[in-house]
Amino acid sequence: MIFGSDNMAPVCPEAMNAITRANEGYASSYGADEAMQRVTAQIRSVFEAPDAAVYLVATGTAANSLALAVYTAPWQTVFCYEKSHIAVDECGAPEFYTNGAKLTNLGGTDGKITPEVFKAQLANYRKGDVHQVQMGSLSLTNVTEAGSVYTLDEIRTLTAIAKENGIACHLDGARFANAMVALGCTPADMTWKAGIDVVSFGGTKNGLMGVEAVVLFDPEKAWEFELRRKRAGHLFSKHRFLSAQMEAYLTDDLWIRLATQANAAGARLEEKLSPIEGFRTLYTRDANLMYCGWHRAGHERAKAAGAYYYDEPGGHPDSGPADEFLNARLVCNWSTTDAEIDRFAALVRG
Repeated sequence: MIFGSDNMAPVCPEAMNAITRANEGYASSYGADEAMQRVTAQIRSVFEAPDAAVYLVATGTAANSLALAVYTAPWQTVFCYEKSHIAVDECGAPEFYTNGAKLTNLGGTDGKITPEVFKAQLANYRKGDVHQVQMGSLSLTNVTEAGSVYTLDEIRTLTAIAKENGIACHLDGARFANAMVALGCTPADMTWKAGIDVVSFGGTKNGLMGVEAVVLFDPEKAWEFELRRKRAGHLFSKHRFLSAQMEAYLTDDLWIRLATQANAAGARLEEKLSPIEGFRTLYTRDANLMYCGWHRAGHERAKAAGAYYYDEPGGHPDSGPADEFLNARLVCNWSTTDAEIDRFAALVRG
């Protein structure tokens, strides 16, 4: 009954087998391996972007930070949601890799930036004012940190506002596959067709050991990204082990199947918990991640039986009344079983 994070899930067998196969014999280093050539072709095909530049790194923090660095100068700002991963969970890496660019945190509704909030913030900026940080890029996250999903119309609306103001658009896709499955769209629909310039295409949270792809839809940005990746220490020498994972991920739509399984588990978990007295969700659950809450007694029963999940926000008080309402974040993954979900719900219910 592990609902702490999809990062805690096991590596899917297909990826593990691919790593083992990649360990046979020799291969060119630093991304010159044959598997990476196939991965580039696969991603270009999947995204319907034959000229896209494709690079692999091992972490989402590196993917986001290096992608943003290519599109954001040190004297510019990145507009992002106030609880986004780049604002809360990357220890200043975006600021570091952009050489000091500012993050401007925006509020919103249901974990998503709203056009009204974005426009209001932009109204505070004066183009050409040397005393003020300049507008640089917009970063959106899909699936959002709240578990909701930006619709295609919402992405298009926000990117259109950005483009009107000369702002580049980045998509943090750590859970890209989960968002795409939830929307029933194509990768192109959710990215360049919707105004996205660069995407961090995640694999680690969806069954891989540790690999994320950065896809730049402007090939003229490729060389700068290569230099930044090397300078940052994120160009793997034995790159074939990253390539092998991503190749397996994209073969026979494995990435879609894994995300579909995780999303279905998330839906089942909400379905089983919703009828319980005192249970409520805090945001819309669109994929595999849910913020919710229920009475303390249910938390204590579940944890005593070995359930693991994140208390939100800031942990639970050590003691309190049995009917005290306490929040939690529950995340399902590709390997979450119906039996785990049903047992957990039964414990919460009592």
